Amino acid sequence: MTVTLEAAEGVGTLRLDRPPMNALDVATQDRLRELAEEATRREDIRAVVIYGGEKVFAAGADIKEMQVMDHAAMVARARALQDSFTAVARIPKPVVAAVTGYALGGGCELALCADFRIAGENAKLGQPEILLGLIPGAGGTQRLSRLVGPSKAKDLIFTGRQVRADEALTLGLVDRVVPAGEVYEQAHAWAARLAKGPAIALRAAKEAVDTGLETDIETGLAVERTWFAGLFATEDRETGMRSFVEEGPGKAKFR
Repeated sequence: MTVTLEAAEGVGTLRLDRPPMNALDVATQDRLRELAEEATRREDIRAVVIYGGEKVFAAGADIKEMQVMDHAAMVARARALQDSFTAVARIPKPVVAAVTGYALGGGCELALCADFRIAGENAKLGQPEILLGLIPGAGGTQRLSRLVGPSKAKDLIFTGRQVRADEALTLGLVDRVVPAGEVYEQAHAWAARLAKGPAIALRAAKEAVDTGLETDIETGLAVERTWFAGLFATEDRETGMRSFVEEGPGKAKFR
């Protein structure tokens, strides 16, 4: 399998495994969508780590496969390509990308689907599609600009240049830089901490933030207040407030 899903301690690891560079061919894209949907359904998975291994996250699309596709073939495929990445972005649980080595093109776009990105000091990220006479096609023009702003996104997309981990951190493209050997461990620890949190409230928070980024503020506020009021019907809200009153903040144990 080019992508696997394993769960431990409430954390599901979506592992890319297509040596040597984890090139994202059609089969890998489709498998990624299937497992993202599985991670969404499974109650034993409460947070997700996306990981490509110790040496490389994902170096992009399979260019040899794409080279033989004509316009008609890509028209037929482009939506499925985007849908496979959107399935990751819409996992209603905290998702962290553990980025080592290259995260280029589709690899960078996959990292953009996460809520949080931890990069190794050896990481290199970028959207080099322009060097092939193309533009990003798996969400890069949209998610990158929302994350780092339009001017910085255009710089990366227009030039196709790669950025090292320290510059990626400055740009806001990644959220934390750690030694390469600690990337997965720290990503798993981040996810495991949130896996112990109130699952419905975390889902609500993610949906409210993401919806607000995609629409006007009035619609975003409507989503926020609907979820906010709705959470008063949950057991986790009762547990959290009771624990706060009786024991102080940060000691609640959610089911």
